Amino acid sequence: MVDMIISERVRDAIEDGRPVVALESTIFSNLGLPSPANEEALTRTLAAVRDGGAEPAVTAIMDGTVRVGLDDRDHERILGEASKTAERDIPAATSQVWSVGATTVSASLAICARAGISVFATGGIGGVHHGASETGDVSADLGAIARHPVLTVAAGAKAFLDISRTLEHLETLSVPVIGYRTDEFPMFYARSSGLPVPLRLDTPGDVARLLRDRITWAAGGALLAVPVPEANALSSDEIQTGMSDALDAAKRLGIRGAAVTPFVLGEISKALDGNNIPANLALSENNARVAAQVAVAFAELG
Repeated sequence: MVDMIISERVRDAIEDGRPVVALESTIFSNLGLPSPANEEALTRTLAAVRDGGAEPAVTAIMDGTVRVGLDDRDHERILGEASKTAERDIPAATSQVWSVGATTVSASLAICARAGISVFATGGIGGVHHGASETGDVSADLGAIARHPVLTVAAGAKAFLDISRTLEHLETLSVPVIGYRTDEFPMFYARSSGLPVPLRLDTPGDVARLLRDRITWAAGGALLAVPVPEANALSSDEIQTGMSDALDAAKRLGIRGAAVTPFVLGEISKALDGNNIPANLALSENNARVAAQVAVAFAELG
């Protein structure tokens, strides 16, 4: 049986019906933001959840054990070298006793469902890659969002993805996609992809009630799309400039599957002279803040 350790603070909050927000650990590892930005992201995100009245629960694999809620010593390990861990990788990470497995969206959602956590915050989700009709490259994030009864709070999908097909895929999976105080689906560093969202909600209470009814009715999850704060947003034109070259380079080098995301994000960062890092920090913090507000409202529903 797979071991799972839930920290005392997180376990007490779950048992008492108090709000909890789960967080993935990939963004805080060497696979996400470069040092020292990854440590800043961790500090700001944890503070945003706590300031919002919820208990943060970073998910990870540590020494072959699924962990929900980490202490300072664990944070130091997460900030270093880690192995990318999607939902499909959890059995390998536990049975082969990986030292540090940094959880992606799909793994985090699976862990949330097992632990009884209903709200999860991340940066941006994976989705349908350009050329997926030939390669079949569709992120496991989408299926996990549909399958697990958890709300995913994100700044839309990664900018280099095929956003239109990603939204179509979510519709096919019957995932409610909600724009938080926006009528357009955000695109990670940019506030809008130019594509409409099926539903707009403007308050944490409205989102919490939808989540309650979604879980009750269908036992699946939902996606809350929150635009990056305007002061830190990049324009779509800025992103497109670096994105095309990055995708061409990935194709030329034969980079596929799980390796695409870190490679392309790294190339885009170079093209943007690092201007994407403040945007990434801001959107991660903002998503955590909104997730905490929703978690509080969800807890109030009992």
